[in-house]
Amino acid sequence: MHGWIILDKPHGLGSTQAVSAVKRALRTQREVLGGAEKWKVGHGGTLDPLATGVLPIAIGEATKLAGRMLDSDKIYDFTIQFGAQTDTLDLEGKVIAQSDHLPTLADVEAVLPRFTGAIEQAPPAYSAILIDGQRAYDLARKGEAVEMKLRSVTIHALQISSPRRAEDSAACPQGGLAEAGEGIAAVTLTAHVSKGTYIRSLARDIALTLGTVGHVTMLRRVKAGPFTLETAISLDKLDEAAKGGAIGGLMLPLTAGLDDIPALAVSPDDALALRQGKVLVGHAIATGLHLAFDGIIPVALVEAQDGEIRVVRGFNLMPKEEDR
Repeated sequence: MHGWIILDKPHGLGSTQAVSAVKRALRTQREVLGGAEKWKVGHGGTLDPLATGVLPIAIGEATKLAGRMLDSDKIYDFTIQFGAQTDTLDLEGKVIAQSDHLPTLADVEAVLPRFTGAIEQAPPAYSAILIDGQRAYDLARKGEAVEMKLRSVTIHALQISSPRRAEDSAACPQGGLAEAGEGIAAVTLTAHVSKGTYIRSLARDIALTLGTVGHVTMLRRVKAGPFTLETAISLDKLDEAAKGGAIGGLMLPLTAGLDDIPALAVSPDDALALRQGKVLVGHAIATGLHLAFDGIIPVALVEAQDGEIRVVRGFNLMPKEEDR
């Protein structure tokens, strides 16, 4: 029970609520199996209640890697509805600006390169960023003016997935595709972004650059770090597995979050030293991060530099003889 549950988070559920749901499922499994051990649980990247999709949930020793998921790149599908901007920049807010101008598909395609690469953006006022010790969204809800400082982010790729005709409303997302030169009511984009990127801000800025206003009506995360929708499960499936004591069968191993890190086999003596936080010397390995293994058991995420190997994150996992 040290690994990852990849949730396909449903609409309307916050990340903290999703973690609570996983904790309840683990508690149900303990009751079914008669176990007493409790497991640490944490998430690897916040998703707004409006958003759906990939939410990595770390269990046990995998929680030590949750920070790496927060720092990882993400891929999102999102829909911008043109003609109205809300205070929250999504469907949940009140309209604060309107425009009759609808861009064409060609207009959208023309501005996307301006939002690709390193850019600066102001986060939404309704965000969890701390301002003088208070969350920005708490200040915004009180009606206080919130000044959000620009931050640098990277948009690795940004492309159109689907445009909609002007006569198709937000309530009809399957409306017909727009023709060339025709005004579009909304457009769905796919964005591959760095950590810290706010899709709601990206949507706002794209709309403003197009000479109109807009807000996000759909936001779905399709990839977070190495995790995709292919391995994501619903909360219903998780609950069903918990009642059968079979959550373990839905989990990915702890090492799934480190697929991009080369493996380093170490001896039992070196593994013991790493578990004690000691520095190893005399190993000729490439500079950078490595995942040290004692047999098939992950020992620690380590960094090699100048002939020394130092622990970055150690795992409290002890091998059995058959695992070596």
